Amino acid sequence: MMAAGTIASYFASLKGFSCGLNLGNRVDFVKFASSPDSKKSGRLKSKVLVVTNSSSDSDTVELQPVSEGSPLLVPRQKYCESVHKTVRRKTRTVMVGGVALGSEHQIRIQTMTTSDTKDVVKTVEEVMRIADKGADLVRITVQGKREADACFDIKNSLVQKNYNIPLIADIHFAPSVALRVAECFDKIRVNPGNFADRRAQFVQLEYTEEDYLKELEHIEEVFSPLVEKCKKYGRALRIGTNHGSLSDRIMSYYGDSPRGMVESAFEFARICRKLDFHNFVFSMKASNPVIMVQAYRLLVAEMYVQGWDYPLHLGVTEAGEGEDGRMKSAIGIGTLLQDGLGDTIRVSLTEPPEEEIDPCRKLASLGMRAANHQKGVTPFKEKNRRYFDFQRRNGQLPVQKEGEEVDYRGVLHRDGSVLMSVSLDKAKTPELLYRSLATKLAVGMPFKDLATVDSILLNKLPLVEDTDTRLALKRLVDISMGILAPLSEQLTRPLPNAIALVNLKELSSGAYKLLSEGTRLAVTVRGDEHYEELDILKSVGDITMLLHCLPYGEEKVGRVHAARRLFEYLQENSLNFPVIHHLQFPKGTERDDLVIGAGSETGALLVDGLGDGILIEAPDQDFDFLRDTSFNLLQGCRMRNTKTEYVSCPSCGRTLFDLQEVSAQIRERTSHLPGVSIAIMGCIVNGPGEMADADFGYVGGAPGKIDLYVGKTVVKRGIAMESATEALIQLIKDHGRWADPPPEE
Repeated sequence: MMAAGTIASYFASLKGFSCGLNLGNRVDFVKFASSPDSKKSGRLKSKVLVVTNSSSDSDTVELQPVSEGSPLLVPRQKYCESVHKTVRRKTRTVMVGGVALGSEHQIRIQTMTTSDTKDVVKTVEEVMRIADKGADLVRITVQGKREADACFDIKNSLVQKNYNIPLIADIHFAPSVALRVAECFDKIRVNPGNFADRRAQFVQLEYTEEDYLKELEHIEEVFSPLVEKCKKYGRALRIGTNHGSLSDRIMSYYGDSPRGMVESAFEFARICRKLDFHNFVFSMKASNPVIMVQAYRLLVAEMYVQGWDYPLHLGVTEAGEGEDGRMKSAIGIGTLLQDGLGDTIRVSLTEPPEEEIDPCRKLASLGMRAANHQKGVTPFKEKNRRYFDFQRRNGQLPVQKEGEEVDYRGVLHRDGSVLMSVSLDKAKTPELLYRSLATKLAVGMPFKDLATVDSILLNKLPLVEDTDTRLALKRLVDISMGILAPLSEQLTRPLPNAIALVNLKELSSGAYKLLSEGTRLAVTVRGDEHYEELDILKSVGDITMLLHCLPYGEEKVGRVHAARRLFEYLQENSLNFPVIHHLQFPKGTERDDLVIGAGSETGALLVDGLGDGILIEAPDQDFDFLRDTSFNLLQGCRMRNTKTEYVSCPSCGRTLFDLQEVSAQIRERTSHLPGVSIAIMGCIVNGPGEMADADFGYVGGAPGKIDLYVGKTVVKRGIAMESATEALIQLIKDHGRWADPPPEE
């Protein structure tokens, strides 16, 4: 039985919806149908049948509530080729010098020089080092006429040395400079937020439609000469939007949002298309990986609607340094690569540019491998995942049951849990065990702290007569730390109050019933099982959590897609178990490979709100490294905040101080401030706008001088570099965000 009706073509919520579908322009009528059984579950699942004037064929558009419980329905938009396997999005080929970008080619890798562009010798040497490391493209900042003039010498010198790597000019605020450098460089990157608009003042402006159209005419007037010059010389363009540097006009109209980022880029793209220029790519960068992913998805969804096929350059801007920077980049870039999106990438690190190449190559290889194997699962209907806005699926945290001797409520953390695999040998040395789990110690007794591991997995339990080890484990149970142990271990050498780890076969066979009554269970699932196998989850009580675990060596099954399928099954069956992402890396996995693998495969789920924690196993990796990587992953996905967050630009020719040295100094003094975000920016281009997520900012204002910001507002100017770090700390204190570092134990 179906309840059905029709909706006129002028139906406001369809015609006016800004997704780009423009239904009101081509619809005779819309037939609305909803299934009665969907009302029982309290979730509205609807479809709209759109009948067009031009053809007898009909398009079916699935609708979803704009937010949970909302009566307003909006179309579910396609943002990738497939949600159940990695299929590379088909794009046109864009030529950058002699390098081809697009879906018919390898994912290209690139970086950016950090030397002063006017220093031709130093810049040429840097480009050569980058090329020798294997980069396909290199970007150089060009901020003024002198830098533009130097670009001719840079290009000529490289050609004389037989280096033909394509060069990209990075342009902000300077249309005339872009015109000049287009005569020698292969590609021009323009920032739509500041190429034709004035620098954002972060003020709300009121626009009439006429005012807005006049501004668009101004943009066309300023940008068109560059497009025509690129056509003449065979150059490429990148229309590169940054979340933090949107113009006041865009922010006033669309907000500081992914929607504003997309529209800002589309204004420039429409001019290119009007002039019949198509040798361009898009980028949608942000320092927040969640915002970055949403913006790219929305961009691609709009391109599908428009029938556009331009390639994508991927990057998380100001990712930082070390494992933090690699993790943030892996979360953002890796998520999109898993969906077949991305044709060229950069990993932006506050490190020498050649150090970006290796993690960039690893990510590109991951994306190509997934696409070549079309890793995924059998097709399934996806109805519940939110593509374009973050809405976390909250699994039901453990609740205390009557008669239980210990408190299980701390086994998982509400903001995201970290579980660690512990060897029996480590468990036999209690103080070492407690410290490695990041507990606080008082008279040798453990207590949970802000970044303490929530639960542990013991694949082998101590013998019953090993009372010392069992006492050490009991003390962890007493502070509400969960201890998971395989069913076979819990049956042969039971540990009181441990959680038994079982698989679906052990559930179906009833083997778990041999456990003492009331024993809590953790269930391991792959996610690609037949739904009939998963149905056992509906009938078993005492399930505290699920562990989603797929063997590392799977060639065809994709972890991300298997997990999406699992979450869809849970949602459709109203099962709200917490799900822990369990990653098992093989022996010999390098640190960077582990960080990038974990960020790509688990971050791709957590940025969609799918998952309640992480358990990483790697047999030959340092325990502390695995623990810190797990917490970094949760913080990078904007879940659990356990340390200071840094937004740090990667440096370029505009940078007014030694960014790597200063960044290290600031981190050393401020790394103990969880919940505080600090932006460290080399110049004003990457200043107040680019650090949109930061609480405090340290920004180069002039050579040897630093400006300090609170949010996007400058509060102190021209501070001598020698005293700027102390001034930043005092600023944090003045705003009540400082805490003294904890004493060394």
